[in-house]
Amino acid sequence: GGKGGKSISFVGLKGTSATPPRLQTGIAELDRVCGGGLVAGSAILVGGDPGIGKSTLLLQACGALAAGSKCLYITGEEAVDQVRLRASRLGLENAPVELAAATNVRDIAATLDTKGAADLVVIDSIQTMYSDAIDSAPGTVTQVRTCSHELIRIAKKRGFTLFLVGHVTKEGTLAGPRVLEHMVDTVLYFEGERGHHFRILRAVKNRFGATDEIGVFEMANEGLAEVPNPSALFLA
Repeated sequence: GGKGGKSISFVGLKGTSATPPRLQTGIAELDRVCGGGLVAGSAILVGGDPGIGKSTLLLQACGALAAGSKCLYITGEEAVDQVRLRASRLGLENAPVELAAATNVRDIAATLDTKGAADLVVIDSIQTMYSDAIDSAPGTVTQVRTCSHELIRIAKKRGFTLFLVGHVTKEGTLAGPRVLEHMVDTVLYFEGERGHHFRILRAVKNRFGATDEIGVFEMANEGLAEVPNPSALFLA
């Protein structure tokens, strides 16, 4: 016979413990699009064209948060020295961000699945991650779904905010299985013309806030600068 399941316990809607405050990145445009800051235990998917500035934005967010929070930046696309070069260009070389180059989700999960392992984790990108339990290449539908599920499960369990960088197809939609957008709490698109300096960050899904906000950034030599008054920009 099959193994019987365990009885699950139910709790009330109100709860007894206080909700932890949202994490403020210090980048006002990003905080506003996320609904007023980052929610502990949430998973945020950031999509955009290659070279649009996704990694730059998230590295700046890590640098701004690292003074008071433990931030981990895990890259699967670049070497550690390449990320250090970008950090130096952004003026973040002295920020206490912890950096690693890894693609095996089993190793990443073992590192993150401890109490107080991190407050913010960036995975750049989810298409480069792989699980050795599955016999298929990184970036395939099965790998992306399995790796995302495992990382999101640990984020919910340990209460850290998880950023997943996602590639987009030539049609402009997020690559990989559509279920990935259902699994995460927030889906952000980072858009802009490569020939222009301005970038727009918008939410197409947000479980913790509205999706009618946009954030406007200007790509400069020192990284992404916020545009606090986009009305003047668009009128011009």
